[in-house]
Amino acid sequence: MPSVFVICALLVYPVSYGIWLSFFRKHSFFPEQNFVGLANYVYLLKDPDFWMSLRYGTIYSFSTISLQIIIGIIAALILHESFRGRNFVRGIVLFPYMIPTVVAILLWKWLLNSEFGLINYFLRSIGLARGPISWIGKDYIMTSLILISVWEFFPFVVLSVLGRLQTIPPDLYEAAKVDGAGAFSRFIHITLPQLRNVLFVVILLRSIWMFTKFDTVWLLTQGGGAEKYIRTLPVYAYMRTFMYYQAGLGSTLAVIMFGILIAFAAIYFKMFRREEGI
Repeated sequence: MPSVFVICALLVYPVSYGIWLSFFRKHSFFPEQNFVGLANYVYLLKDPDFWMSLRYGTIYSFSTISLQIIIGIIAALILHESFRGRNFVRGIVLFPYMIPTVVAILLWKWLLNSEFGLINYFLRSIGLARGPISWIGKDYIMTSLILISVWEFFPFVVLSVLGRLQTIPPDLYEAAKVDGAGAFSRFIHITLPQLRNVLFVVILLRSIWMFTKFDTVWLLTQGGGAEKYIRTLPVYAYMRTFMYYQAGLGSTLAVIMFGILIAFAAIYFKMFRREEGI
């Protein structure tokens, strides 16, 4: 019963209340609400800002997840090998995941500054840029957001993959070497199949976290002047709720995001079970 109470208090009630609120036109602070049925959903389906936010959110989540998986696997494979200073390098790799998001964004906004940023200075010093590049401007802000997010969150993939690599029996690789398998063949036929279940969980978790990521996106937009070019669904939901004071529409956006994630998880599990032959 205590477990059921906690689940209801922290999960069932908030989700149910959010769904219920999506059928009302409600002010965020004043007790004013009117039942509108599906009007909020119809409004958002006709709202170009909603589709733009969905597009930006999809680009952001898909790009960051793909790069996190690729870079994380490569880094884990390197850190799995024996070399001098390996433990020190492992600690350095984990650094981005340990620092607060606010600190990370402030650091990167300084590095990417068009006037005195270190990255612009480096690019001009080696001749790759003739003038300052506005990395937080509308042309590059999505690229900057993706790179910052990959840098900040790829250590999670490294930890997960490295933990699994350390449990793979060395006999499998020794037998493959005896059979004449090269490094690439061993990776394809031994390492990847052994990482299958870990990558399944990692991709699922990273997809949920990146699609609903708010703090990194919101902090990067502050003072940049290009907010709408990386306005994802969580940011748009926040703006509708706390800037336009439209709690009903904000809840509707949250319900839509919840539905998208549920549909993605269902398809993802079905594809995995089909490949597993379950």
